Amino acid sequence: MAELRQAAGRPMVHDLRTVLDAVFYVVRSGIEWQAMPADFPPWDAVYAFFQRWSQRGLPQQLVDRPRHRLRVRARRDAQPSAAVIDSPSIKGTDTVRHRFARFDSGKKTNGRKRHFAVDVDGFLLAVVVTAANIGDRMGAKLLVIVPVERLHPIEADLIQPPLSLVEHRNECPSTKGC
Repeated sequence: MAELRQAAGRPMVHDLRTVLDAVFYVVRSGIEWQAMPADFPPWDAVYAFFQRWSQRGLPQQLVDRPRHRLRVRARRDAQPSAAVIDSPSIKGTDTVRHRFARFDSGKKTNGRKRHFAVDVDGFLLAVVVTAANIGDRMGAKLLVIVPVERLHPIEADLIQPPLSLVEHRNECPSTKGC
């Protein structure tokens, strides 16, 4: 929790544990910030903390650090050498804007698609949410546009012919290239 504290400035008004619990509640339940229950601090205060923490990369560290520790405890390298990529489609509701929800003809689903990469132990490496009509190959390309320190060269097999994530990283040096 020391990394979450402010270095200087006004005294803290809200308990950091309560603020962190509020952030976890929003992430877990998928609600809007403004819809947080009244037993948490005001939504704008929680969101301001979340923005500051995000700029410092703390949410990503909450995912990366436990994965590294558990991999080392299991006598594996801290960084994975293989990944599994999948992209399930999620049926959209009427409240999802049309530009974000498309039809996945393979799965006969209208909605969104989550493209994610996990290591062989199932720990999350990267995730991208797209419209459902985005294919697996394009989703894999989007997944590798992450900082190099998070996704080292990994070989991945898709249902299509084997596909090297290193090749995709070379093809997509920025989001403009994909």
